Amino acid sequence: MSSRLKRAGYAAAAVAAASLTGAWLLTHAGPSPAQSAPTQAKADVNVEQQYLDITEKQAVAFKVMPAEPRAFKVLKNAVGSIDFNQNMLVQAFTTNPGRIVDTTFNVGDQVNKGDTLFTIDSPDLLQAESSLLAASGVLELQTRTLARVKQLLKTGGGAQKDVDQATSDQQTAEGNFKAARDAVRIFGKTDAEIDRIVADRKVDSILTVPSPISGQIVARNAAPGLYVQPGNAPAPYTLADLTTMWMVANVIETDAPAYRLGQPVEVTVPAYPEDVFRGHVTTIGLNLDPNSHRLLVRSVVQDPHHKLRAGMLASFTIETEGPKLSVAVPSDAVVREGDGTMTVWVTTDRRRFERRAVKTGLTQNGWLQILAGLDPGEQVASTGAIFLSNKFANAITG
Repeated sequence: MSSRLKRAGYAAAAVAAASLTGAWLLTHAGPSPAQSAPTQAKADVNVEQQYLDITEKQAVAFKVMPAEPRAFKVLKNAVGSIDFNQNMLVQAFTTNPGRIVDTTFNVGDQVNKGDTLFTIDSPDLLQAESSLLAASGVLELQTRTLARVKQLLKTGGGAQKDVDQATSDQQTAEGNFKAARDAVRIFGKTDAEIDRIVADRKVDSILTVPSPISGQIVARNAAPGLYVQPGNAPAPYTLADLTTMWMVANVIETDAPAYRLGQPVEVTVPAYPEDVFRGHVTTIGLNLDPNSHRLLVRSVVQDPHHKLRAGMLASFTIETEGPKLSVAVPSDAVVREGDGTMTVWVTTDRRRFERRAVKTGLTQNGWLQILAGLDPGEQVASTGAIFLSNKFANAITG
């Protein structure tokens, strides 16, 4: 056989061997990677029965927690503003007309009850003290006259009727003197100051106006030389006790029946986001605003460190009912699906997770209230719930 025929025979044998080998690989090697990927992706997800399986390696990264009963407060939220406690806001007027002589405090100053806010030169006080000195002089004269006629009666140089008349005049003068002292005392003068006026025979027309409460100056219109009268606005000084403030809110009509006097309130303001100011409801409006259909709810809020300012925007939370016991899971365990459904992933072995729709309620302190769809003690995926939801969604769309 020639060498050319030998080479042709060898080539034919090689092709036949390659064909047999390829056929054996196709029969025994299994599907190609491109064919096996979809099958492998769907093998651990069951769309019809709403569950999926994870690998042991994946399970290590999952946190599973039991649903447990927890107490949830029934709360209502609203927004409003901070205002002065108008029951503790006082306008300090003078009790008598006059011109301001001196002022003591400025806006923002802290004052105690009884501190002098300002002084005025009072014509009424001057008249009262002048009347006091005149009454004092008449009393002294009548007292000496009574003593003289009594002495004359003893020596036989006088008559009893003179003594009686002098006694009557002295008693009248004494009554007038006491009335004059009381008239000066009305202006705030003490007995010691009145005695000094009488002893020195010198009037003092300066009237002091004390602070009616302990608090802070929030407005000042007083100035030396300004003529002031009782009750004429604006008041020389306005004071407020800032240990409490008002939280004023207008709540929606549908929430109106839930509010009661005395309910506890928690208030927060943007200026102090970490602080919670506590108080209670003190006033509920009797009518709704005809335009907004909202109800006035006013609360007194404790502010011992004087952080709140009138006009601040605020939000408040009111506990309208006592705590209610409900099934709860961590907030991370609940996933909001694209159609708005709230779901959790329930497991018994930490490898297979069942997708279950639930009805949710309140969220408090990182826990979400479950109203329906889950029983106490059932294990749910906390960390990793989003991963499971995405994996399930990909299986549906794939």
